[in-house]
Amino acid sequence: MAETKTKKSTEAPATVEERLLALYTLQQIDSRIDEIRTVRGELPLEVQDLEDEIGGLETRISNINEEISGVEQDHAKQKNTIEESKALIKKYEDQQNKVRNNREFDSLTKELEYQNLEIQLAEKRIKEADFGITSKKEILAAAQEKLDSRGADLKHKKDELDGIIAETQKDEESLLKKSKKAEKVIEERLVRAYTRVRTNARNGLAVVRVERDACGGCFNKIPPQRTLDISTHKKIIVCEHCGRILVDDTIHDQVVVTKK
Repeated sequence: MAETKTKKSTEAPATVEERLLALYTLQQIDSRIDEIRTVRGELPLEVQDLEDEIGGLETRISNINEEISGVEQDHAKQKNTIEESKALIKKYEDQQNKVRNNREFDSLTKELEYQNLEIQLAEKRIKEADFGITSKKEILAAAQEKLDSRGADLKHKKDELDGIIAETQKDEESLLKKSKKAEKVIEERLVRAYTRVRTNARNGLAVVRVERDACGGCFNKIPPQRTLDISTHKKIIVCEHCGRILVDDTIHDQVVVTKK
């Protein structure tokens, strides 16, 4: 957390020094928020990836179950076809024993041949269905095993993330409120510039100290006259090389930084 030792009068516009203090305070607060989020690391992304993968596996399992159900229905249909054909064969065989001429006998013979072909086709389809069901159940078992494994991974990651959030959320919420409060002292254009530099900087630093006559962000040397301008607090100076806002030790010393 960070606090300034000085308070801006609500009756007068903020001076350049007060804005520099607010900017540097804002930087310290946001850096602390960055540290908290770094502790969480890649866990939020890992949790999201696992949730997405689990969602995909659940959809796949649902689709496989529907496919198995469809094949099982076809399996049952083919069995019914066989039973119907057997019943017709018995009927036609009984009728053959009562025929009065060769034409009726030949007609019934063709019907018997047709029904036997229907039985053979149905039996072939049943074998294919059995093979399909077995294959799909193997795929289903593998998908379910993977789902169970990913579910266990997700629980572990969520428990780990929840534990970290429980430890840091209160601090983060408090710091975010302080960050918003600090922003109110600074005009919108400066806040936009600050946010832009922070977004582009690897370390998230948009406001840095001058250390050993060099920018504390990119470490390029600062000309003596520019160093003098920074120390007067008459205007906001940015690094010519990286665009970071520069402050001197006087500003730094007025900001109290504490870390939990």
